[in-house]
Amino acid sequence: MKMVTRTVDLRSDTVTKPSDVMRAAMANADVDDDALGTDPTAFRLESEMAKVMGKEAAVFVPSGTMGNLIAVLVHCEIRGSEVILGDDSHIHVYENGGISTFGGVHPKTIKNNPDGTMDIDKIEAAIRTPTDSLYYPTTRLICLENTQANCGGRCISAEYTDRVGEIAKKHGLKLHIDGARIFNASVALRVPVHRLVQAADSVSVCLSKGLGAPAGSVLVGSKNFIAKARRLRKALGGCMRQVGVLCAAAYVALSENVSKLEDDHRKAKIIAEGLSQIEQFSVDTKSVETNMVFFNILDTSVLSPKRLCQVLEERGVLVLPSSSTSIRIVLHYQISDNDVNYALTCIKQAVHQILTEASPKHGN
Repeated sequence: MKMVTRTVDLRSDTVTKPSDVMRAAMANADVDDDALGTDPTAFRLESEMAKVMGKEAAVFVPSGTMGNLIAVLVHCEIRGSEVILGDDSHIHVYENGGISTFGGVHPKTIKNNPDGTMDIDKIEAAIRTPTDSLYYPTTRLICLENTQANCGGRCISAEYTDRVGEIAKKHGLKLHIDGARIFNASVALRVPVHRLVQAADSVSVCLSKGLGAPAGSVLVGSKNFIAKARRLRKALGGCMRQVGVLCAAAYVALSENVSKLEDDHRKAKIIAEGLSQIEQFSVDTKSVETNMVFFNILDTSVLSPKRLCQVLEERGVLVLPSSSTSIRIVLHYQISDNDVNYALTCIKQAVHQILTEASPKHGN
């Protein structure tokens, strides 16, 4: 095996390394004890995030998973409550069933459409109230995800979110948005981020994905919501001491990296177009709206996602299977145009190598 001379890491936008500016900000951060509410750098980040998102208050949490969990637990204080969410949503698929484990909250899933939405009529039809049959739990929350990752990083429009918000209000429910990549949606749609979440009662925003911070998310909402969120953060072990060290890097990410997302989206489209030229693959280039590309392998009997990932890793290109027939690629600001071209070249070479190894002539 030849020696790998470079690495192009396309597994996720969570793999970015802190920039020199972030590291300097962390080293020089003005810190105090955030458990006592006196860390000035945490306060600065939280205040800025609340302002940007158009909400009253915010709280820093270690992860998006904790942010989503806290939001669900605040909105569903009564055990046995029900939350309506997408069947392919991150909260439902990738967060360890935390809403049920810690909150006794029951998920009612609606099928995610290819564009990331759920049918409005199906959402409304799924709502269950205390006056319904005694066999049913009571719906108290609706959750959306923007961008919708498993659907390919699709953007959810403000108009759609408004309609879901209207249904929530009509039935006395709350609306939470898992906005892990909400800034990607804002940039792609050219709509201010506060407008995208205007109808939401709470939003979790990840700082360590597209924005490139080393860790952390921020949960935003009303002052009353955030007061309850802080208590739950403490109970879940997410209240840290000199957390300004992390918040300093996150503030740099928020200040400097939102403007870089458009370039990530451009590179994702280049990769999608390149993959569409490889006859063994199928990719819906029109569905590539942000920084994620999913492509299907047409015949996996020889060319499996697992094998393709292995051969690519030998060439220094890191990607992850998203199913038994597909692979996901995620762009981020530390991937250059040269990296994109290198990755596409390696993918073509890997396909050729795998098919050649599997051919009868090769065996002879």
